[in-house]
Amino acid sequence: MKIQRKYMAHYLNAAFGGEAAYTRLGDDLEEFSPEMSANVEKKSNILGETSVTINSYQKQGEVKPYYAQEGDPLFEKLQAIIDGDLLLDELKTDIVEVKLWGEVTGTAYPAVREECYIEVTSYGGDTTGYQIPFVVHYTGVKTRGSFDVKTKTFTAA
Repeated sequence: MKIQRKYMAHYLNAAFGGEAAYTRLGDDLEEFSPEMSANVEKKSNILGETSVTINSYQKQGEVKPYYAQEGDPLFEKLQAIIDGDLLLDELKTDIVEVKLWGEVTGTAYPAVREECYIEVTSYGGDTTGYQIPFVVHYTGVKTRGSFDVKTKTFTAA
């Protein structure tokens, strides 16, 4: 049976270093697909054989559009990035990918938390509303565990 897209959930930590405040990505998004961007090395030898080495990933995902909503902690953080020209570790947070089709323990599902940095790519938009599209740059530092969708808390395995 095919898994519907809504069962792969992405929760971004809007606290950026403070006590976790996870917000589910998806409002107004028709697509969110983190690109793996593998570093691939190919070498051919004199025998006509090709060896392939994949030695790293530079995963990132674009959130576009993102419509600003008053009272949303993620909007408040994105606006702070714009207003303060934030850089470096001020942009560091984490994102949790939750598999809502997996084994359930109460309201907790299998999940992977990963460090990431947020890059605001622009702000403004058209007449449909104030938009702040951004890119999630994953670091590769992952923690497996579970995520309680009711309390929006991550527990490491």
